Amino acid sequence: MQSTSNTGTLYLVGTPIGNLEDMTFRAVRILQTVDVIAAEDTRHTGKLLQHFQIKTPQVSYHEHNQQQRVPELLEKLSQGDAIALVTDAGMPLISDPGYHLVKACIDAGVPVVPIPGPTASITALSAAGLPTDKFVFEGFLPPKGQQRRDRLEALISETRTVIFYESPHRLRQTLQDLASLIGEERQLVLARELTKLHEEFWRGTIKDAIAHYQEREPQGEFTLVLAGAQLTAPVVSEEALKSELQQLFTQGLSRSQASRQLAKVTSLPRRQIYQLALEIPGSSIPEVDDIKTRSELS
Repeated sequence: MQSTSNTGTLYLVGTPIGNLEDMTFRAVRILQTVDVIAAEDTRHTGKLLQHFQIKTPQVSYHEHNQQQRVPELLEKLSQGDAIALVTDAGMPLISDPGYHLVKACIDAGVPVVPIPGPTASITALSAAGLPTDKFVFEGFLPPKGQQRRDRLEALISETRTVIFYESPHRLRQTLQDLASLIGEERQLVLARELTKLHEEFWRGTIKDAIAHYQEREPQGEFTLVLAGAQLTAPVVSEEALKSELQQLFTQGLSRSQASRQLAKVTSLPRRQIYQLALEIPGSSIPEVDDIKTRSELS
């Protein structure tokens, strides 16, 4: 649905996760110029607004009143008002309320504009020292019960780096659950009080983390960065590989193409598979590509 000319705009404004110096010029300007700020906690956001001398009025928007607030805010937007949505810290909607409002705005043709800011998950990941090319964000785990166990069991074979949020009073139990379901030797980074005065990164195994926090009381909000599973490649017999190569040949692939494709699937060296392909006699397999491949692998 297209927006009308008199429709307002919803701005998703990122705010500091601890250090007020991380507030952007653009975020300040937007908060100064919108008609109203929808805040998760108006008292918390009030301190931020006071620091930057922003006098824009606030209205509360949190998980307990969002069903009531969404139609109210949508009505204001339809009348041309500009609204900024903020959370207590970081980007709205990232483990914080806001999805229902954003979805309602999109359905109604109201423009939604993100104003980027810091977020604890990416901040922790960037300095964790674990692979960053692929990762998954899990937010807060279910507090207890089968839902919590199911979520963790689903991550046992997850090869991407995994990011969690956790509160200090639940950290020890989470570490114990990770040890029993994921394993004690998986590498883990615990980031706490990010961007604040007592920012800390702890690195080690899950087992080491349990021991570390047996000796001290967890304090501050935690972001856990868990290394992905290291899956070993299955052992494949030469007979099975040759059988797969034969199947690929019947599909019209050359020795080079079949070897390349099978190498991706098995994670075995292409050279090893190509040598097996050369041992398969007969058939009209294209040879031009194979001559080039022999040169590359020699």
